[in-house]
Amino acid sequence: MTHTPSDAILLLEDGTYFKGKALGKIGTSAGEICFNTGMTGYQEIYTDPSYFGQIIVNTTSHIGNYGVVLDDEEESKSVTISGMVCNAYANHYYSRTTADFSLQEYFERAGIVGICDVDTRQIVRHIRNAGVMNCIISSEILDPEELMAELKKCPSMEGLELSSVVSTPEPYAMGEENAKYKVAVLDFGVKKSILKNFTSRDCYCKVFNAKTSFEELKAFNPDGFFLSNGPGDPAAMPYAVETIKEVVETGKPVFGICLGHQLLALASGIDTYKMKNGHRGLNHPVKNLITGYCEVTSQNHGFAVRPEQVKNNENIELTHVNLNDDTIEGIRRKDKPAFSVQYHPEASPGPHDSRYLFDDFVKMLEK
Repeated sequence: MTHTPSDAILLLEDGTYFKGKALGKIGTSAGEICFNTGMTGYQEIYTDPSYFGQIIVNTTSHIGNYGVVLDDEEESKSVTISGMVCNAYANHYYSRTTADFSLQEYFERAGIVGICDVDTRQIVRHIRNAGVMNCIISSEILDPEELMAELKKCPSMEGLELSSVVSTPEPYAMGEENAKYKVAVLDFGVKKSILKNFTSRDCYCKVFNAKTSFEELKAFNPDGFFLSNGPGDPAAMPYAVETIKEVVETGKPVFGICLGHQLLALASGIDTYKMKNGHRGLNHPVKNLITGYCEVTSQNHGFAVRPEQVKNNENIELTHVNLNDDTIEGIRRKDKPAFSVQYHPEASPGPHDSRYLFDDFVKMLEK
């Protein structure tokens, strides 16, 4: 398909707006604006369920230049972002000969609205100063006042429960049924690459809906439990917190990533809060306080756990800390075999410095 550029506008909640050219579907879409600093892996980003309800600003200059490969580079069954903002957009041109088609055709099929030919440096500087906020992209309504009326209908991410929207409606399995270990996965928006890291370590995973009862999880008779990543505000998920409390009390190994980390914290008596900007990218430095080593990590989160409560909780050990802003990146229960990290050790896309955490979890399953 060819792409005929048309005018588009990006309007932020504070009234700031940017004019550019349309990409993807002609239309209007709203969501929380945030930026990702990764220089590659755009397809993995767009299909990550943790981005549900958000509009992504890609800070790297060129987007779409290597096209799209179906299945191999997708983290879920569909594009989950609400919209995309970039500078230079390789609409129907791409360099990779193995690509199935262009990013433009991919977005058109998925019904994604976006904007390009805008100064993403200026947009990111503005968001960093003002903080994340809702925004709206339109290539059909170009009047800022009319767009602002539409934007006001968009709910705030704070207090918004989204995991039940993206979670699997029915349980499904991944891996060999006769694998050495059985892992029950609570799906709050799990990425395929996380499940692949389990199955490659001789784990048979059964993925359950976010609101699955503890009784149903227990009936699977797993060797351990995994709490997945996902979108939305963890404080709006009391149903999950109560289930996780019961899961932890079994004494079986528990591992959480990103939203799963925040939910384990809540289940352990630690509050969460919304960050001014969050962390989204492939090069966030994290120090492992147990080993003393620094890890370059892949991250995608807008909420975090309260550091003062982590340090004052006698049942919690702080294991990882962010070297940019000292936010909490990892915790471990002292009284139960449960641990979690705020970042993404599967790192798809990103560096593989932290994949040892999957090995640590599997070692716990052996005991």
